[in-house]
Amino acid sequence: MSSARPLEGRRIAITGASGFLGLHLVKTLCTQGADVCALMRRPPLHPHWQDIAPQIVPGDLNDTSALARLVDGADAVIHAAGLIKARNLATFQAINRDGARALAKVARRHAPSARFVAISSLAAREPQLSHYAASKREGENALRDIYADAPQQLVIVRPPAIYGPWDTETLAIFRAAAGRFAPLVGAPDARIAMVHVHDAARAIAALTTAALPPDAPHIYALHDTQPQGYSPAEIIEAAAQAQANQPHLIALPGFALHAAGMAADLAAALGGPRTVFGRGKAREILHKNWAVIPEIEAPPPYLYQPSIGITQGFRDSAAWYRAAGWLR
Repeated sequence: MSSARPLEGRRIAITGASGFLGLHLVKTLCTQGADVCALMRRPPLHPHWQDIAPQIVPGDLNDTSALARLVDGADAVIHAAGLIKARNLATFQAINRDGARALAKVARRHAPSARFVAISSLAAREPQLSHYAASKREGENALRDIYADAPQQLVIVRPPAIYGPWDTETLAIFRAAAGRFAPLVGAPDARIAMVHVHDAARAIAALTTAALPPDAPHIYALHDTQPQGYSPAEIIEAAAQAQANQPHLIALPGFALHAAGMAADLAAALGGPRTVFGRGKAREILHKNWAVIPEIEAPPPYLYQPSIGITQGFRDSAAWYRAAGWLR
């Protein structure tokens, strides 16, 4: 990481600091010189933060007084908290919509000049696909309503699939690609944008303070060095190559994925653990267009130029997983 400290002296409040992206965001912000204040239920003990010391405000999105302490004096507020798995739409909305609204209301009151950077999802582009996608889109709409009279202060970031060190979700792809046979999920002609967490964190950090184009709203989709994305085969092959493996690819039919999603939802409804995968996630996976059009959706080049493509990113991620004992 560069030795430059472009955020020196800037106070940045953040939610979702203990999540995968949040861990890297806090590290990036602190390394760039920001005074970081993070909302957390309990003190951090994560090894990724061994050499940094963000200020911690105990509490959650339902605690208005904690939110006020969090944003007090902030130059920017990053809302990275969110649910990626829940039993129903109402549970998703309680965090992804209502939590975003609650924080924004407090920020408008206690940090009226602060920029508000909300981490949404590329899935919000297709809210009909899943409860998760719908809740993220509703969260965006709630924020746009609250900042209707100050649209220049609001930035909405829509990352695609994010991967990198400490990620437990993409780990499943690497494990699937490690054997003699690997499942191929999704339409052969689908395009799936991805981004390494280091590029995503750099982009979000830049968006907290950088001058923005005059036109609003500012809704930006992130991507790696290939914004048009990758086919399902390219993704699983990249994960296999990162492990010096050449598995035989076995295409799974769409109906099988839908059936698996229904089974996962039924198991959760009967009291089993709630996982990210379900019918909604199956529809997201089978959706063909998760590409990004840079000229229309991405941050302008002076703000964001990704540096890590899937070949390097997956190779580095696989090495990290092996060193951490997550992969053989």
